This record gives sequence, structure tokens and C-alpha cells, in this order.
Amino acid sequence: MVWIALAVMTGLGVAFVLWPLAFRAREAGEDAREAAFYRAQLDEIARDVDRGLLPAEEAAAARAEAARRLLAATDAAAPASDGVVWRRRLAAIVALVAVPAVALAVYAKIGQPEMADAPLASRKADPRSSVEMAVAKIEAHLMKEPGDRRGWEVLAPVYMRMGRFEDAAGAYRRVIALGEDTPERHAQYGEALVAMAQGVVNEDARAEFEKARDLPMAKFYLGLAMEQDGKTDEAKAAYNALLPEAKGREPWMMGLRSRITALANGAPPLSAEQPPVATTKPGFSADQQKMIETMVQGLADRLAKQGGSPEEWGRLIRAYSVLHEADKAKDALASARKALGDNAEIDALAKELGI
Repeated sequence: MVWIALAVMTGLGVAFVLWPLAFRAREAGEDAREAAFYRAQLDEIARDVDRGLLPAEEAAAARAEAARRLLAATDAAAPASDGVVWRRRLAAIVALVAVPAVALAVYAKIGQPEMADAPLASRKADPRSSVEMAVAKIEAHLMKEPGDRRGWEVLAPVYMRMGRFEDAAGAYRRVIALGEDTPERHAQYGEALVAMAQGVVNEDARAEFEKARDLPMAKFYLGLAMEQDGKTDEAKAAYNALLPEAKGREPWMMGLRSRITALANGAPPLSAEQPPVATTKPGFSADQQKMIETMVQGLADRLAKQGGSPEEWGRLIRAYSVLHEADKAKDALASARKALGDNAEIDALAKELGI
């Protein structure tokens, strides 16, 4: 099959080279008609001068232009000389031999017909690109079917892993509104609100955890709220009671172990002004933190190359702020204003974040 394909491509290449040599660009009859037209135009100019309708200066310019075009048309209409015909034939013969010969020599040097196929499905894809493509596909579906609860359920935890906490909170809120009003969903919604608040268990998050207070995850965040309120002893008791249930690597479990270790080593208790960790979410491991930073950098690179909407620029600015990278947040704000011009949404976000 490869040789058939090569033969067809070579034939097409030769045809494109020979075509202008084998056929004139225009028919001789067309050139003759054009020459006759310019002769008639010269006669018309002479008659206009005789009748006094055309000044001598304008007539001279018009006559020169018509004569120039007449000469060109006459040359084109003239039959080719024997020398010209022979040169055309020689060029056609050279092309007929040289193009296939050169193509075959080049392919023999660098071609690899024995190389196995590489179908798209078997190629190694960038996991981050795959996730972003899947998310974009689900988002497009939900724009058409906003009442698809299952779609929001799938999207919400993915948003959390991508560091898009505001979007995750909105997705969990949709899930609850669409009928999945369970303690698990309220706890997950509360966790997204805590992540949005940079680790602070605010009133909205606390209300969600109260609706799921029997779940271990909700108990941890309610204990964290007590610690931030200055109730250190009560927070310690809540943490220690939960420790037997924190055997995995879920964020709240790692956050629980982190707080117990910190308080046992004499670290000062947390307050609402001092979030649990100086990262993006309480209990994030180093690997999770690295993944979030990679996602944020990917968003930054895409916006720098392709631009984006105010919502996407706002997401980047907020992400840098949550990551406590003030300089990058300021740079992102400057880039957003340069790309978008005056934008009330971006200005409001800058004011909110104190940038």
C-alpha cells in the first residue's frame, strides 16, 4: 500500500510541474481578441481628439497605456518559436525524470516504510490535557442540560482536584438543589467552601457541616472551627476522638493528623486569620500541592498564549492569591487588565483580594 501511495503522490507532483509547460495560460483566440480591443481603443482615442472631446495631454497618456497593453497582447498571441517549443519539451522531459528520481532517492535515505502504525488511541497522552478535555466536554453538556445531576456529581470532585474551588462549590450546590440533599453532599459542599476561604471555616461552611455533623469529615471541620474560635481544648478532644477513623489519605484525614501533631508539639492554635496551612486547602499533601500548582501554571500559560474570559483571568488571580503567591497574583492582574481593558469584574476581584 505504501508504494501505491508513493506512486500516486509522485504522479501528482509531476502533473503539477508539467501542466504549465504543456498548456498555455490562455487560448490564442483570447489573446487575439484582446489585441483587437486595444487597437479599437486607440482608434477611439484618435476620434475623441479630432472631435475635441479629449485634451491632448490626456489623449497622450491614454494612447501610451493602450499601446503598451496592445504590445503585450500581441506578443502573447504570437505563436511560439521553435526554440521556445524545444525548451518547453526539454523542461518537461527533465521534470518527468527528475521529480520521481529525486523523490525516490530522498525517501530511500530518510523513509521508514517498515515503521509500525501509531493509532491515536495508543499514543501516550498528557494526563492534564485529557482531564481538561473531559471537563470541557462535561461542561458543554451541562450548558445544554443544566438539570443533569449526575453530570454535576462527576464534575464537582474533579474541580476540587484541579483547584477550581469556587466552581466545585457551585457544582455541589447544584447537586443539592437537584435532589441529592444528603449529609455527604453537605459535607463536600462545606469542604469546598473552606477551600475557597483559604482554610477558614466560615459561617456558610459551618452551616453545611452542621447538616452533616455525624460524618467524620464534618466533625473534623467543626473541630477546626472550634480551634479557630479559640476553643483549643475542645478542638483537641474532637481531634483525638476522630483519630481512629482517619486511617486513609483523604484531605480531611491528613489535616486531622497534621493538627494533632502540631498541637502536640506546642504549635500555637489556629485562628480565622491564620488558616490551617499556607497552601490551598487544609490537609493537602506535597503531591496534591504540586498537582494544583501544575494546573494553575497550565491555566496561566494558556491565558498568556490565547487570552481568555474575565472569569478565567479571575480564576488565575484567585488561585495565585490562595497559593499565597502575591507577586504572581499582581502580575496576573496586570496581564488581565492589559488583555481585557477596563473590566468591572476584575476590578472587583482585585479589591476583594486586596491586590
